[in-house]
Amino acid sequence: QVQLVESGGGLVQAGGSLRLSCAPSGRTVSNNAMGWFRQAPGTEREFVAAISWDGGREYYGDSVKGRFTISRDNAKSTVYLHMNSVKPEDTAVYYCAGHKYRYIDFSHTPMPHEFDDWGQGTQVTVSS
Repeated sequence: QVQLVESGGGLVQAGGSLRLSCAPSGRTVSNNAMGWFRQAPGTEREFVAAISWDGGREYYGDSVKGRFTISRDNAKSTVYLHMNSVKPEDTAVYYCAGHKYRYIDFSHTPMPHEFDDWGQGTQVTVSS
């Protein structure tokens, strides 16, 4: 199992931008699809974005489509979540997750149980 470490969270004003990073502690995740989820207090963990192992395919949750972009740099074994035009409803703890396989079946919204490795999360707070 791989421990993932997220960074880049913080306080941002509505309409602003933020970039989250995720890097593994231990073995590389360059051969795995990766994803981001988020969870606000009292809610279930929500899918945000995912990317295939080679960066060739991306998938986004409806609530962030057109505003967030997921990317990866396999040379650095790092995955990013670029958050633009943030809204107060984006406030949550954001989790990085490593998928079991190289590609994700994007015929359905990815679910948390499909991912093997998780980080501790980073808090993002959007002020209005």
